[in-house]
Amino acid sequence: MSYDYSAVDWDAIRRLSKWYSGDIHDVMDPFGFYGYLEGISLYGVLKPGQVVVGPVSTVLYEPSTRTGQPQDVYHGAIDRVVKGGILFVDSSCAEGSGTGELMSTGAKTAGAVATIVNGTVRDLAEVRKLDYPLFARGMSPVGVSGRMEPAKAQVELNVKGVRVRPGDVVFADITGCVVIPHELVREVADAADRNGEGEARCRERILSGEKLQSVWPVGSTGPV
Repeated sequence: MSYDYSAVDWDAIRRLSKWYSGDIHDVMDPFGFYGYLEGISLYGVLKPGQVVVGPVSTVLYEPSTRTGQPQDVYHGAIDRVVKGGILFVDSSCAEGSGTGELMSTGAKTAGAVATIVNGTVRDLAEVRKLDYPLFARGMSPVGVSGRMEPAKAQVELNVKGVRVRPGDVVFADITGCVVIPHELVREVADAADRNGEGEARCRERILSGEKLQSVWPVGSTGPV
């Protein structure tokens, strides 16, 4: 499945980056798209308050008993990732961690802003030295050789019922990861801006001394 990354809406991505994952998921509900990648958490590094948002390039592992197998599919995806993009790797088909220090170093050097793995990762001490955002379902020192290998790139993935396609946008922060279909990115960004502006007004009122019951939800007139 090819995707023309020249069509990425970088303005919408920039606007999305002002918010946090709770905002994004709240405004996606009316669009009927869930998007939350349950069980995938941060194992690399995010600075306090930092979020990552970008279009994904996908890699799919498949079971394999070969040893010393070439990693061309994954390596090629890293080398070709669009600057500001996110590597999304599904290695859930077998035990083993195909992403660690070298894959993260390559991704960061190529211009990726994060790697997300539906599976386990390793070399976390070294990855954290890179200040690189690496998200995964777990961690394990077990390698992939003789267990699985990267077989396909730029294909649609299904992560526990959530569809992930090349060019879809992932929003990730310390709380979790949310997938936004690429055709909804601008609409979600518009909705997130409206929602965020409303929350900002509420925050100002709370900090000025108003009671929470009179402030939230937006439009509340207070206790009745």
